[in-house]
Amino acid sequence: MTIIKHKEQRVAVLIDVQNMYYSGKKIYRAKVNFGEILKTATASRKLIRAIAYVVKTEKGLERPFFEALEHLGIETKVKELQEYVGGLKKADWDVGITIDAIRLASLVDVIVLVSGDGDFIPLVEYLKNQGRQVEVIAFGKSASSRLKEMADDFLDLSESPTKYLIKKRV
Repeated sequence: MTIIKHKEQRVAVLIDVQNMYYSGKKIYRAKVNFGEILKTATASRKLIRAIAYVVKTEKGLERPFFEALEHLGIETKVKELQEYVGGLKKADWDVGITIDAIRLASLVDVIVLVSGDGDFIPLVEYLKNQGRQVEVIAFGKSASSRLKEMADDFLDLSESPTKYLIKKRV
């Protein structure tokens, strides 16, 4: 299926940073180039809002990364890392991303979800039923196959890893 992308479309880009970070790290042992992803996601259309959902650790070493995202024009929403008895650590943004997508749906034509998390399948169904175009960007190797099927368009970052990853400096 070919989807239409035109310059008058209003776009919101929602980035599940943890999902993308761990996929890039696990598959390629590299960092994700969120600036290039944002450029691809907007595709010369009208960017209404770009939000990165990030996790803050106790040490706060990720602050320069958050600032880099903001410098790219990506708003950051920060959640504290929760540590549970027994050492389990968790910081799940699924509900926050879902709520923002539903809130933004009336203001945009397209929602670009930058995540391969299958938990977003009901959100994609809902947004499409509301008449929104839903595009998903993720690493195909780690993305939910059902999420890829449900989206109006799926961009597999694995097809151009050098474009969407940051090489380590030697």
